[in-house]
Amino acid sequence: MKQENQQVLTVDLARIDGNGDFQCPSCGTMISPEDTTDSVYTIVDTRMNGESLEELTIQCNKCGSKIRLIGFV
Repeated sequence: MKQENQQVLTVDLARIDGNGDFQCPSCGTMISPEDTTDSVYTIVDTRMNGESLEELTIQCNKCGSKIRLIGFV
């Protein structure tokens, strides 16, 4: 079985211009928050602060990198 990349990369959404699309920091695959199909990424973990989303961890389906998303407004 292939060993997946265990490093967790961080993307601060507050620093992204435009509609929230960003590239996977590892392989460059374009990830869009509007994509709800699980074809590009899979949600691994969510962290809430009361009723607000504080942090979201996703996994890029192309390279297997885990990406921690912060900076939700």
